[in-house]
Amino acid sequence: MPRVKVARKSTFIDMTAMCDVAFLLLTFFILTAKPKVDDPTKAEVPFSSKEKLVPEDNLATITIGNLNGQDRIFYSVTGSDVRTEAIKAMGQKYNVPFTPEEIYKFSLLEVFGVPMNQLKQFLDLPVDQRTTFPQAGIQADTTASNELGNWIYFSRQAERGLHDRDLDIAIKGDRREQYPIIDEVIGILGKQKKFKFDLITDLRAAPKK
Repeated sequence: MPRVKVARKSTFIDMTAMCDVAFLLLTFFILTAKPKVDDPTKAEVPFSSKEKLVPEDNLATITIGNLNGQDRIFYSVTGSDVRTEAIKAMGQKYNVPFTPEEIYKFSLLEVFGVPMNQLKQFLDLPVDQRTTFPQAGIQADTTASNELGNWIYFSRQAERGLHDRDLDIAIKGDRREQYPIIDEVIGILGKQKKFKFDLITDLRAAPKK
């Protein structure tokens, strides 16, 4: 009895739905991805066995490191709207007339470490030239011109006014850094009755008991 031959048919798979899903996922990752903020101090943070992720919003970070043999303090705060209000208030306090373009540029700035008398010059530079600008660090002392304290104060005011919440503070210090400058920063926070803050560390396994 002759064997029945089964007619061969071409296999066709509609990939339209799969392509749609792939492009949706790609669009999602592109829109939600945040570039890594470059640390000007390249601080080597201390280790800790406690795991707590750094929040992505409502946070001001004070970075302390040593550049060219000198202690430098850098400052960053999340939220372009908070940064906008903070620089407006700082400009009024220190009589530095920032233009709308400079205010907009600052609202996009992730981290900086220049005193007020150099901030306009820093903002006027192209983005690719700011990394080579000699940032002297933000002034932090107990005098009336304490710039770090004022940046923190006006950032907290802006966060309360815009989002009705208190701004969280984190300190990122090099583990090789000397204690006095860390104590100075903590003292500045204490003057504003800010006694709760986080220390940014690297995760290390807890010692076995």
